[in-house]
Amino acid sequence: MADKIINFFKKKKSDVQFKRAGPGHRLSEATLSSQSSTSVKNEPVVRRTGLSEESKTAAEAALARMQNKSTNPGFNTSYAAIQAQVKKELENERATTSKPQELKPDSEAQKDNTEELMLPKNMATNGVFFKCPMINDEVLTKQEWKAKIKTFLYEQLEEERGLTACLIIQSCNDNREKINTCVETLCKYLENIVTYPEEEKYQKIRMSNRAFTDRVQPIEGSMDLLMAAGFTQQTLPNPDGQDEEYLVFNKDNVPSVESLITLIEALRSAEPVPLELDRGLQVLLPSQAVTKVQLPPSFYALKPEDIKREQQLRTEAIEKMQMLRTKAMREKDELREMRKYKFAIIRVRFPDGILLQGTFSVYEHYSEIHDFVQQNLEYDLPFILNTPTGHKLTLEEDATKTLIDLRLVPATVLTFAWHASVIDQINSSPNKDVFLKPEVMVLVSEI
Repeated sequence: MADKIINFFKKKKSDVQFKRAGPGHRLSEATLSSQSSTSVKNEPVVRRTGLSEESKTAAEAALARMQNKSTNPGFNTSYAAIQAQVKKELENERATTSKPQELKPDSEAQKDNTEELMLPKNMATNGVFFKCPMINDEVLTKQEWKAKIKTFLYEQLEEERGLTACLIIQSCNDNREKINTCVETLCKYLENIVTYPEEEKYQKIRMSNRAFTDRVQPIEGSMDLLMAAGFTQQTLPNPDGQDEEYLVFNKDNVPSVESLITLIEALRSAEPVPLELDRGLQVLLPSQAVTKVQLPPSFYALKPEDIKREQQLRTEAIEKMQMLRTKAMREKDELREMRKYKFAIIRVRFPDGILLQGTFSVYEHYSEIHDFVQQNLEYDLPFILNTPTGHKLTLEEDATKTLIDLRLVPATVLTFAWHASVIDQINSSPNKDVFLKPEVMVLVSEI
């Protein structure tokens, strides 16, 4: 059933791409005017011959020059300019004794009296954005994607009503507990029909029934699912003789009983249309990293009423600092503080001073950070990342640890270093100072 859902999205995505290609025509159609076709016929046919030995040699030499230029940053004037700017900034940074500014939450920034710190240019990122590969390649906020997914699914109801209704139930409602209750209730309705096909009491659902009004009706997509299962809404007399609304099953509305079994399987296996967190890739100069320090409100897991308690918690924190506490007590408070956040900014500082920035969920594993860095490196060689406390992060020991486990929340600067096994190889390379791919380096916004 999961494969069926994936194929459903692949088909819809390909249909959209096909429509964007524009109207087509038959191969037998005359697509050129008679005049143009005549002119084409009258043109002499030029027969191409193979390259001469001299031409082949010249072409190979030109290709070699292009390849050397693309792989050697010495030919890249923009790269050289960036390196010069970074060198200048690092010299200025070493000359000053002021401590670098740390990334801090937007709620703390509101307490600063300096108006300049509140400008958007000081935000570490514009927000949290997502992708939905099953639909298209756009990068949007979660709310924008929810609206887009809802629109997309409702457009498919005519063609795939049953499967689409299952996806609407999972993707267009927020309360997971109520969704699960609705799914179980719907499955019970259909299982009763499959198990007792001749029992009339299982063929009707009284719409005023409390179980239906509380568990099923409020969930978006549930009515479409029942219609796809062969139910129709009718007005019938209730046991008291009064007219009332019922959902009545008609076996003629479905191909077979097996289709109900398929629908039950789809209900139980369907999941919300998945979103992928966009990394929000940025490449920063040292001067940019110092100024872009504020975290947007979307990074918080707190609700508005929770924020009101912050002042009280801060007061309690000051009191705790004056108390003798065990290490376990301090770690527990630290974890509680980090769980205020849903996302984290991870910056990786390279030896040349450039910083690579990405956005991660606080529950993602270190392996995700490692893959993010590796995808943007010019050379696919082993490396390690050092935390501000000096801990060396490696795949062997830290791959499955979350960002919270590693205390990398809400924002951390990791230091990049090549693995000891490849240092000699790197030092002997003429491009030993190259770390990021050229297409990544061009993301530096200003020099």
